[in-house]
Amino acid sequence: MAINRKYLQWAWLILLLLTPIVLWLLPSDFFDESGLVICPSRFLFDVECLGCGMTRAVMHMHHLEIQDAVYYNYGSVVIYPALGIIWVLWVYKAAQRLGLVQRFKKTSVN
Repeated sequence: MAINRKYLQWAWLILLLLTPIVLWLLPSDFFDESGLVICPSRFLFDVECLGCGMTRAVMHMHHLEIQDAVYYNYGSVVIYPALGIIWVLWVYKAAQRLGLVQRFKKTSVN
């Protein structure tokens, strides 16, 4: 049985809205000492890249621990706001597809 496209769109919107909440519920040091290596550069070659520490940095930035975030990766100061903007755009687009918000249309004044 095929899953209705509308259900998938609702699931995507709910997932988007729950993601920041779940990240706030997790402790800020959740990824700090886990020992899990998700960076291919470190896993395959044991070499740190420019993105190393970004997951931990973003998690600390999400908890407004800016000093800790900068300690793990200076780029988090730029990346975190960019991720926030992308998240807002995704939520807006998902809500728009479901008809929850209307598109902004230019109106001409005569």
